[in-house]
Amino acid sequence: MIKESVTDTLRTVVEERDWAQFHTPENLAKSIAIEAGELLECYQWSADTDPERTRDELADVLTYCLLLADRLDLDANQIILEKLATTRAKYPVERARGRSTKYDQL
Repeated sequence: MIKESVTDTLRTVVEERDWAQFHTPENLAKSIAIEAGELLECYQWSADTDPERTRDELADVLTYCLLLADRLDLDANQIILEKLATTRAKYPVERARGRSTKYDQL
């Protein structure tokens, strides 16, 4: 049995509903920001939040991020790994461990 990837499933859902016409990079980027705001709203007045609502809002953010990566013909896993390599270089463990200092001040 071949397991369908999350991106493949997203493509299927979008295609079934003819939503690709609305998924311009600009619209997807806006949707990421909007959904991120809704995720932040879960914590607006308290660090205690409804776990189910938080989970749903996080899923919305991730969904739009994956859709944007796909629309831009980018491999989400690859760009994350490349960014982590850059982060590792900017924040060496021996200087950054346990610190929130910006890289140019380490």
